Amino acid sequence: MNRLRKEFEVFLRCAPSMQVLMVSNMIYALVLPVIEVFVAAYVMRNSHAVSKVVTYQLSIYTATPLAFYINGKLLGRVGAKHLYAAGMLLSGVAMMLMMQLSILTPIGVATSGFTMGLATGIFWANRGYLALTATNDSNRNYYYGLENFVASLAAVAVPALIGFFISGTALYGWLGGIANRAYHIIAIVVFALTVLSAGILERGTFRNPQRTRFVFFHFHRLWWKMLQLALLKGLAQGYIVTAPAMLIMLLVGQEGTLGTTQAIGGVFSACLMYLAGRLTAPKHRISVFSAGLLLFFLGAVTNTLLFNAVGVLIFMGCLLLAKPLLDLAYYPIQLQVVDVVSHLEGRNEYAYIFNHEFGLFLGRTLGCCLFLAIAFWGSGIAALKYALPVIALLQLLSIRVAGQINRHLIATGNGTSPATSLIVSKMEA
Repeated sequence: MNRLRKEFEVFLRCAPSMQVLMVSNMIYALVLPVIEVFVAAYVMRNSHAVSKVVTYQLSIYTATPLAFYINGKLLGRVGAKHLYAAGMLLSGVAMMLMMQLSILTPIGVATSGFTMGLATGIFWANRGYLALTATNDSNRNYYYGLENFVASLAAVAVPALIGFFISGTALYGWLGGIANRAYHIIAIVVFALTVLSAGILERGTFRNPQRTRFVFFHFHRLWWKMLQLALLKGLAQGYIVTAPAMLIMLLVGQEGTLGTTQAIGGVFSACLMYLAGRLTAPKHRISVFSAGLLLFFLGAVTNTLLFNAVGVLIFMGCLLLAKPLLDLAYYPIQLQVVDVVSHLEGRNEYAYIFNHEFGLFLGRTLGCCLFLAIAFWGSGIAALKYALPVIALLQLLSIRVAGQINRHLIATGNGTSPATSLIVSKMEA
């Protein structure tokens, strides 16, 4: 009990704006597994086509940069916290609208994905900006460690509960035995959670960027390195979101198994993320990042070699550890680079958050196109089997790029540049 009290005191020592942001994100963490996993499963259940799941995801990624641009135009006129709250609410609405489609045609799937992409794009644009302004380089490991701790627990509990609820429609005759009715109820609950999370966020006080230009084409060389890292990260994002649902539906079972499988290793992963956030310093980020990449590669290769239920379980176990480790290291690296480069170039921080999305978009597009190409020339099963290890192998290049970024930062001040130190001291003041 004393240990828990001490950990809570660490939370209370954070700035009020950081506390509000973390609590809001904790509630929304219950929504993300639904959007990331079960929406893909819904498309798979009602279309029986792997290519449509990827089309849906690619449509989301196509709309996201547009959402970042629209968001940049609105910032300065509308508070970032209001836009963030709107993104939460719109994602819930988009999910409800998609589940009203009786027939998932390619155009319907693409339209639904594009709508969800606009909603989630506005959400992620402001989530990144608010994290940048509410934290500093010294407490970002803790911020993302706590965030990933809650997200990992949600990734265990939410899929298990939802999977049991959906599979129960067939096993126990709930809701007339119609699984889609269960999806509709889940969509309503998701929307209620987005309202609660948005309401809490409105209690915080966050600074807004100045209304200045945010579209640029020439950047400091350090930022170009960051864009290379973003491209490599984007390669795997579509697979991390959609592959678990498709693999489990294909090789393991239905949604009930999906929920149970997501729970494997999840509690351990959550505890590991919290400890990593509390105990690691900025100098440890490259090691944490490398561990996440190697775990993802190990899981992808094992799944391809076995390509059965056991292989999927091993892949899911590796992914449950790899994804939060990657996020724990990647986002603080990104925000530190934004701190430094925005100071060096005298630009609005949102300019880099906006530009960063295009690095991710290019990577996502290349990754999805690789999947669709294998599916077209071979089959959907071949794409699931062979695209993952190729992407995982390419992602290992991220270790080298992250090391180059770190050396740039170390060269200007032991891992924290003078620019970052100046920004941190201003924020703490």
